[in-house]
Amino acid sequence: MNKNRTILIVVIAVLVVVIVLLAGMSWHQHTAMSEMVEQMEWEKEQLENEYEDLAIQFDGYQDMNIRNDSLQDQLNREQQRVRDLLEELRVTKVTNARRIAELKKELATVRAVLADYVVQIDSLNRTNERLTAENTQYRQQYTEVAQVAQQLQEEKTQLTEVVTRAAMLEVTDFTVVMLNKNDRKTRMLSHAAKLQFDYTIAKNITTEPGMKQVYLRLVTPEGELLSTDTAHVFGYEDSHIGYSLMQELEYGGGETPGTLYWRMQGGEQKGIYNADFFIDGSLVGSFPFELK
Repeated sequence: MNKNRTILIVVIAVLVVVIVLLAGMSWHQHTAMSEMVEQMEWEKEQLENEYEDLAIQFDGYQDMNIRNDSLQDQLNREQQRVRDLLEELRVTKVTNARRIAELKKELATVRAVLADYVVQIDSLNRTNERLTAENTQYRQQYTEVAQVAQQLQEEKTQLTEVVTRAAMLEVTDFTVVMLNKNDRKTRMLSHAAKLQFDYTIAKNITTEPGMKQVYLRLVTPEGELLSTDTAHVFGYEDSHIGYSLMQELEYGGGETPGTLYWRMQGGEQKGIYNADFFIDGSLVGSFPFELK
């Protein structure tokens, strides 16, 4: 009776710890997602301001006496294009990171076109005495446009990094089970024929759905990679590294479970191992586990 009671207490304590850990992970993920959305909202607001500034610049050029009908028509078309893009940006959801990035690219293109028009206007009106006196001002405007274009490129790079981090997958709910030759659970390493690794790819609506290759690296307590073939490598950062196991899963944006099996090679020793998961060239989960 006392033994059963002790076991019950241990089980309850373990459950409490697991619940606390899961709650902490859920809170952390929620906080990270909120911060990411807040950052993307700020980026979208900045982009709207830049579109509005560009629209004002086009309005200013409409007040000028441009003695070239073709150039005037081109300016009118580009001005309407800016207005249309600004309106589209205002109704685009902040979570539509791909379209917002495209609108940033469109802004850079329009700025470059505007810069070219400024040069043409300046050239066409050189012979006009009044515009010759304003030539310095136009050159200054051109410089400002170039500076804004450079700033836009930097902001685009920053937004791309934010979106890339947001689209990175994450592996959770990792567990390890030792199985004997009859595929039954065992607690003794000497009786284990293989290791079963269960995991879950977390939900991520910003990730492009499709087939995903999941690579698992099993690292021994001595820091060596468990592998059955030295040719088993994959691309990571600027090089190729080996992996222990690989699984291909179809990912649709929701939680996706997976299971990998490592057949014991006979040389596995007791100690703390590490399981590192990689998807799309990124480390998406790292979990220590003990064999004893």
